[in-house]
Amino acid sequence: MQIEVNNNINRGSKTHRDQPFMDTLLTAKQVQELLNVDRTTIYRMLKDGRLAGVKVGQHWRFRAHEVEELMQGGSASRMESDRVDVSVLPLHCMQPVQDVFGEIAEVGSVTTNTNGEPLTRISNCSDFCKLIMGSAEGRAACMSAWRSLVERRQAVTEFVTCHAGLQYASAPIEVQGELVAILVAGQFFTSQPDPEEEAQRIQTLAKKFDVDPQLLAQAAGHLSVLDERKVSQIGQWLQRVALTFNQISSERAGLMHRLRQIAEMSDIELTNL
Repeated sequence: MQIEVNNNINRGSKTHRDQPFMDTLLTAKQVQELLNVDRTTIYRMLKDGRLAGVKVGQHWRFRAHEVEELMQGGSASRMESDRVDVSVLPLHCMQPVQDVFGEIAEVGSVTTNTNGEPLTRISNCSDFCKLIMGSAEGRAACMSAWRSLVERRQAVTEFVTCHAGLQYASAPIEVQGELVAILVAGQFFTSQPDPEEEAQRIQTLAKKFDVDPQLLAQAAGHLSVLDERKVSQIGQWLQRVALTFNQISSERAGLMHRLRQIAEMSDIELTNL
């Protein structure tokens, strides 16, 4: 895209070839229109160096070719909108809600980022999972399983088998349409495991994660076995809790954005643009 500007600044006897710098300066308003962003965003881009400016008297001007390069590179929209990250999540509010959900549903529950790293304390965690996550290798295996849920992003809640043989599922936590985290629920069986297969599985897990096999077998005996109706119910609750997290996080993100705008406007006078 080529930018055409009727610039009346500093016209003199020199030609455009002799004076390309002064003939290609844009006002802040022109840059706003070209990048399709608001005045505050131009202000922010100037302040953090994403957009270079030149002072002409009391006002800022911007080189047209730099703005054009910005547009051609497709980066304007990315620079204009602050990327949403986990800082918008009100974890101090989410933790108690997650705790109640875990207790009522009788499942373990945790909120993780998109890399599978826990953002909250695991709610209602079973002794079986505590033993496995007691080692660095076991915790890494659980995080890998949580990360795989991010990659699946099923439209409908679907329970799958984790590396330790238990059932679990997730629901997305999105802010402004962007996936920020997931809410995970699981740590149960959907049917009574075969005794021989279960014994072999426990031996394998105990050896892999350096856990006492007797303690692991004892903890496995206390894992819940949930019927189809309860599993379906947990899936519905999981979606509803995640939706609640979406709503409160979106409201918080909006508030943080407005506060950031106020802070920026108080730092540099907009009349200088």
